[in-house]
Order: sequence, then C-alpha cells, then structure tokens
Amino acid sequence: MSSDDRHQLSPLQPGAHHAEPGRVRVLTWNVQHASPARTRRQAEWLAAQDADVLVLTEVAPGGHALTQALDDHGFIVHPADGAGDYLTLVASRIGKQQPVPEIRPSHLPHRCVAVRLHLDEGPSVGVVGLYVPSRGPQERRNVDKRAFQDAVAKLLPTLADDLAVTGPVVITGDLNVVDPGHRPHHAVFGRWEYDFYTAFTDAGYGDAFRHLHPDTVDHSWYGRRSGAGYRFDHTFCSPIGAVTTCFYLHQPRTTGLSDHAAMTATIAVPASTL
Repeated sequence: MSSDDRHQLSPLQPGAHHAEPGRVRVLTWNVQHASPARTRRQAEWLAAQDADVLVLTEVAPGGHALTQALDDHGFIVHPADGAGDYLTLVASRIGKQQPVPEIRPSHLPHRCVAVRLHLDEGPSVGVVGLYVPSRGPQERRNVDKRAFQDAVAKLLPTLADDLAVTGPVVITGDLNVVDPGHRPHHAVFGRWEYDFYTAFTDAGYGDAFRHLHPDTVDHSWYGRRSGAGYRFDHTFCSPIGAVTTCFYLHQPRTTGLSDHAAMTATIAVPASTL
C-alpha cells in the first residue's frame, strides 16, 4: 500500500463538517499562488477535507480570490495584514478567531499570521501560520529568507505568552527548510537554515510529524528537474503530546492543484482546559 493510500482523509459531503469537542484538526498547504480558476478548485478540495482550521501559504497577492472562495464554503478567513508578495492566511469553521497583530516579524510581516481560536467549549488554541521565502534569485540569494527566519526566531521565546491561550499552540506552514536528519541529505542547506528549524524545538515546540513518525521518510515537495524530495512543510506544537495524528496528503499535489502536498494534524485539547 502506498503512502497516498494510507494517508487520505475521508471526503465530506457538502455541509457535513462538524466539530468534535476535545480536538482541533489543522491542515496546512502551500497553494502555489493559484489563478482564480485553480483557487476555486482548491477551495472545493479544502471544503471536502475533515479539517477545522486551514493555514494556507503562498497565497496570491491580496488573497481576494481565495478568501472569497473559502467564504463561499463557510470558512471565516483571516489573512496576514499588509501588502506584499505572497501571503499567509488562517481560515476556520469552528470557534471564533481573534487576530494577534502584535505577533509580527520585522521582515516580510505579511508572511506570518497569528490568531487565538476560541472554541465553543471554552478553551482557546493558538495558531500561527508561516511562509518562509525560498532562496530567491541570484542577486538576492537568501537575503529575504535569512532575514525572515531571523525575525521569526526572535518571536519564538515569547510566542506562548503573546498568544495567551489556555490550550496548545500550533505553528505551521511552508518553512522552506528541512530537519537536520532529513533523508536524503541535501548539501545545499547551510547551518543557519538548520538553526532555524532547531529554534522551534529550543523554544519548546515539537515537530509533530517527527514526534509520531521518527523514522518515516515522506516529502511535501519534489524538485522539478531532479525529482528529489524535500520535507518543507512542517507543523510544530506545544505541548507536543497534544498531537495525536500528523501526516501528508499527496492527492492535491499529484492531481496538480499545487506543487506541494498538504499536511494535516489533529491536536487534542486537554479536558482540564474545557
């Protein structure tokens, strides 16, 4: 049985989504700056997934087409503030979103969005979406990537205090880095890029996928020419024990909805916070 066969969510009938007390299902996906037509197809696919919260990265500038398409499917959408190139947004169909604008990196702030999600049962969960720039063109190779990573890393030590939620904190998105033990090893990554990955664990956020699948090789993006796999999309959580499932969904990548797989994680909200 292939990874794609094992790791699929059961599609929902229109209007069939319902929240389950005690857990939040978070799905992150790089939507590859889709055209309005592809955006509508992406929204249809997303609405059919059993996800409560979406964190979408590489959203086309402005994000209007995706915001409207998700709104048509019953999601409440919060895009990152400000103008910029590609945006990050959070969308939910449970609870109530409260933006946390003070969580704002000093460089490319539109690529980071943070919300408190107040659940109907009472607790609140922190959700932070990130889209780290790629290495960039030759004349600006790694300039924006490194500056954004440094700005985000400075936020991590106080992130939980700034969010001030009663439940877990989830940080997720396309980080454009791989973990130090990544297979295969890619020599192109520098120490500073691995340091960005470890900044999350140093701040108390565990890698959800590695926590549940310490030896599994899976990738969310493949090189167009080389075909080599990269695990660029990540979900970090604190406490890491709150993560009960985490895996990649390859169907949107293999069907051409994006060049990235989606990633889904189920986060338990402890009964003590309900």
